Amino acid sequence: MKNRNAFFIFGILQAVTLGLIIFFVLQTTNIGKDTAVLLSMLFPVFTLVIEYIIYSKNSK
Repeated sequence: MKNRNAFFIFGILQAVTLGLIIFFVLQTTNIGKDTAVLLSMLFPVFTLVIEYIIYSKNSK
C-alpha cells in the first residue's frame, strides 16, 4: 500500500510536469491554444495509465 501511494504521488507529479513542458513547447509553434491544451493533457494522462498498468503487473 505504501508503494502504491508513492507511485501515485510521483506519477501525478511527473504527469503535471510533462504536461506543462508539452504546453510551453507547443506555444512556440503555430498550433492553436485549444489543441496545445488538449495534447498537453492527453499525453501525460495516457502515459500515467500505461505506467500504472506496468506497475500493477510487476507488483503482483
